[in-house]
Amino acid sequence: MLAAMPPTSPNPRNGGEAHIRERVRDRADACPGALRLHRADDGGLARLRLPTGVLTARQVAALADLSDRLGDGRIGVTSRGNLDLRGLPDDCGLTLAELLGGAGLLPSAAHERVRNMVVSPLAGLDGRGFGDVQAWARELDALLCAQAWTTGLSGRFLFAVDDGRGDVAALGGDVTLLAEPGGRALVRIGGLARRVAAGDAPVAALAAAEAFLTVAREAGTGAWRVAELPSDAALEDAVTSCLAGAGVAAAPAAGGALPDAAPPVPGLVGECAVSVVAPLGRVTTEQFRALAPGDGDEVRVTPWRGFVVAGLPGRAEAERRLAALEAAGYLVRPGSPWLAVTACTGRPGCGKALADVRADARPLDDPPLRGMPVHWSGCERRCGHPQGDWVDALATGYGTYALTVRTARRDNDDAHPQAQAQR
Repeated sequence: MLAAMPPTSPNPRNGGEAHIRERVRDRADACPGALRLHRADDGGLARLRLPTGVLTARQVAALADLSDRLGDGRIGVTSRGNLDLRGLPDDCGLTLAELLGGAGLLPSAAHERVRNMVVSPLAGLDGRGFGDVQAWARELDALLCAQAWTTGLSGRFLFAVDDGRGDVAALGGDVTLLAEPGGRALVRIGGLARRVAAGDAPVAALAAAEAFLTVAREAGTGAWRVAELPSDAALEDAVTSCLAGAGVAAAPAAGGALPDAAPPVPGLVGECAVSVVAPLGRVTTEQFRALAPGDGDEVRVTPWRGFVVAGLPGRAEAERRLAALEAAGYLVRPGSPWLAVTACTGRPGCGKALADVRADARPLDDPPLRGMPVHWSGCERRCGHPQGDWVDALATGYGTYALTVRTARRDNDDAHPQAQAQR
């Protein structure tokens, strides 16, 4: 039963930023990681960061085996392109670390929660975009892991590495790299923008993160994200200083709106790749293994709870793989109404939830709402909700939901980890 509320527009496009800037954090963030598990109602929750978004076929198989051995036999993909393992036992920490390390997925135990990065998943596959942003992401990840001070970043701080098409630039990164024509890159942090040479982009992104930590420390507010800093004035001086200290030549650039492009459309990508979406962002290990049955496959995890399988030998194999993934239960066609549906964990995994939202979630048939993204939430934290305009389906009890239309706003990323299923 849906207890529908009239559509409203409760938030401006920069919704809540003034409120965010007044916040004082008196604790470190509790965001789960691969080694710091969160205790949920259905067992331990581990979150694995994938800075480049890329998995090899061997890593896909290793994660599926790990979930079967230690977890609940399922894998979740989050709105930051991370992977969740649930149902883990309390005493699995050492085994989990060994398995992840053996698969090449844990280069630094000290830095594993701060390796938060989203990268344009179609970069280099469809003829769009500028620059090798996969190389940028690899270099930036190596720089993060090589510095002791970067462990001071919160588990919520996000780098967005965009090849110029504007897909991940629209996801609200704290530091955004945007590839531009002519071997240049735009570095954005808060309302500030600097233009640098493409080769300096990873170093410039790290310098911007250092500037954030400098200002946050001086402000004494314990800020987790750039939107929580008191003002851009102090940040501007810190960015200039940190870029100069890193030896990066940077020119001021207009800090207007970043490009905002649509996510990958399910189906064929060029002649040698396919794009699919996991319904409600969660798959069985059997479905996960179906992504990469061949040794040469490359799987890119997207921040839209999907996957891009690249490196296929030609169109015939791409079409065959797409059909196999559809048979496995993935969404492979752009017209599916389920592409607009997301949900938090809900019961039984989250003790805060008022309903089993994943069982209740479905596309909306109401003509005024049809086609809009709808996010089904078990409580008022609304964990994992989309950005932009979306329909808020909030549980008010078992089987009843209140519907509200919400307009574009900045996500302050302040959901309590107890409810974080698809963050």
